[in-house]
Amino acid sequence: MLSDREILSTLEMLKNEHLDVRTVTLGISLMDCISHDLDRFMKQVRTKIRALAGSLVPVCNEIGDKYGIPVVNKRIAVSPISLAGASFSSAELVKVAQTLDEAASEVSVDFIGGYTALVEKGFSRGDLALIEALPEALSTTRRVCASVNVASTRAGINMDAVNLMGRIIKAAAEMTAEADGVACAKICVFANIPQDIPFMAGAYLGVGEPDTVINVGVSGPGVVKKAIDRALAGNPRLTLGQLSDLIKKTAFKVTSVGELIGREVAERLEVPFGIVDLSLAPTPNVGDSVGEIFQSLGLAGIGVPGSTALLALLNDAVKKGGAFASCYVGGLSGAFIPLSEDLHISEAARKGYLCLEKLEAMTSVCSVGLDMIAIPGDTSAGTIAAIIADEMAIGVMNKKTTAARLIPVPRKKAGEKAFFGGLLGEATIIPVQNSGGSENFVRLGGRIPAPIQSLVN
Repeated sequence: MLSDREILSTLEMLKNEHLDVRTVTLGISLMDCISHDLDRFMKQVRTKIRALAGSLVPVCNEIGDKYGIPVVNKRIAVSPISLAGASFSSAELVKVAQTLDEAASEVSVDFIGGYTALVEKGFSRGDLALIEALPEALSTTRRVCASVNVASTRAGINMDAVNLMGRIIKAAAEMTAEADGVACAKICVFANIPQDIPFMAGAYLGVGEPDTVINVGVSGPGVVKKAIDRALAGNPRLTLGQLSDLIKKTAFKVTSVGELIGREVAERLEVPFGIVDLSLAPTPNVGDSVGEIFQSLGLAGIGVPGSTALLALLNDAVKKGGAFASCYVGGLSGAFIPLSEDLHISEAARKGYLCLEKLEAMTSVCSVGLDMIAIPGDTSAGTIAAIIADEMAIGVMNKKTTAARLIPVPRKKAGEKAFFGGLLGEATIIPVQNSGGSENFVRLGGRIPAPIQSLVN
């Protein structure tokens, strides 16, 4: 139970620190829409999305106004299209993506996820068709997001899928070259993907989930930073242990608010409430940066020595506070360190504090991975695949979720800027060292076996 002081502190967050709920995501199963007839399938998909999601945006807005807590993004996650649309060709699945985009537009949501394939042990016909459709599907739609799970601790790493995704990412970048390869900002390659992620581009409705469900993504990096700044102003001699406890208590309050909003939305829509994702997710707005937290805790910028240790502290404290606030924690529940969606992280890359190798090291202690990383447009597909393989290995060996969202920006080089717009922001393109030295490795293909720690039965 919150004390009077904690209630006043939460009210202060609402009034002065821009506390918000980052996303309310409605999961919708499309498994009952399956048909071998493409037109019938697309009609049933559109009808179901309209019926179930038609009230999502107005309900979120009403509840946000009621509590004075804005819901920044309203989104939909559907069943993996590689399963629901398994009988269709790549060309037909492009039309399915366009139908999803139109349906999302009709109900006024920001993004729709679930253009997904789960291929950690191999490909089905539907998986291959969907993956091959990705470049055209994402370059001809605005709201559709895609995810491909290529690895898991129980299965190992599907290197054929990793190699294929390197080529797909290159093709998607070229098809949106005039927009700095923005299609790649909507593709996420995963290891150990959860079934209940509310954040994009990874959101999809897992096959073990209800027919409909509300999942909530809370955030609050600005709230955490200001709590730290206030505490240090009052007592500059606070230790890291004491600051960790402060972050934990702040995360408790933020999570409590997020679950309150999510449960009321679920009740109004008459669907089950699922989980709260505890992730600290920044935006390009001033005062909403994960990178600023590192500066508040004594580092010159994110990426300098000490950054991995500090990120471990931050991630752990957020999870402890959130887990105490809610019995239903899920999704990614970590700290996002995106290169483009956070002004201070982007600036750290420009100053040279952050490089690809340091970012990869930091992903070993956070749950999100290499996120929104802009790299030179001449980076080869084989090198992109090798970067993905490295990131997948971190997730597989450590039994954790991790991902790669890489954007090879056509006709631009390291040090230049890439501009994606809106929530996706802008990024300094970072160099890829020793590019081209991995081609023979990724061409070997096959499946890297699951590690010994997968034998837990």
